Order: sequence, then C-alpha cells, then structure tokens
Amino acid sequence: MPADNPIYRVVFVNQDKVYELYVRHVYPSDMWGFIQLEGFVFGSKSELVVDPAEEKLKQQFAEVKRSYVPMHAIIRIDEVQQEGTPRISDAKGTVTAFPSMPPRRD
Repeated sequence: MPADNPIYRVVFVNQDKVYELYVRHVYPSDMWGFIQLEGFVFGSKSELVVDPAEEKLKQQFAEVKRSYVPMHAIIRIDEVQQEGTPRISDAKGTVTAFPSMPPRRD
C-alpha cells in the first residue's frame, strides 16, 4: 500500500461498547477535545460472506461524512497496512471512558 494513502484502525468506547473502525483520515478537531474521523473503510461489496456485525456498522455510518469522537473515549489509533473487520464489542474489564467531573455547586 502506498504510504501516501494510509489506513487507521481507531478503537474507542461509546455507551459501554468498544468500537473498532477503519478510516482514511484522523485529525484533531476544531471542536476542543474531539478527534475527527473521515473516510470510513468497510469490506469489499463483492465478498460472498456477510458479517452481520460489519453490516450493522455499515448501516450506522452509511450517511456519515465525518465523525467526532471525544479524546477521552479513544483507546488506541494505529496506522495499518490494510483494513480489517470493523466490530463492536462489549466493554469488559477496566476499559471505560474517562470519568467527567461533576458540575460545581457554588
């Protein structure tokens, strides 16, 4: 794969689920505290075997041009040689989003 067209695996927590997605672009967002994801990559449409979990993610992100993920929800971002299978799994063990501060009561 050419180095000028990288693919990134982004793993983050969202509502007690761990999302693993593949995207072409990862940027710090202009919105403070968010990471911007663009160019979602899913498996080839010519594949004969259909993965229901991947199909669910395809539907969820079908009309999404870019997504903004809170920095504290990001677990890991890797540059990879090729895309893998996107997935959603239950957050188990100590994988949780960073706790937010309770509102001040002054």
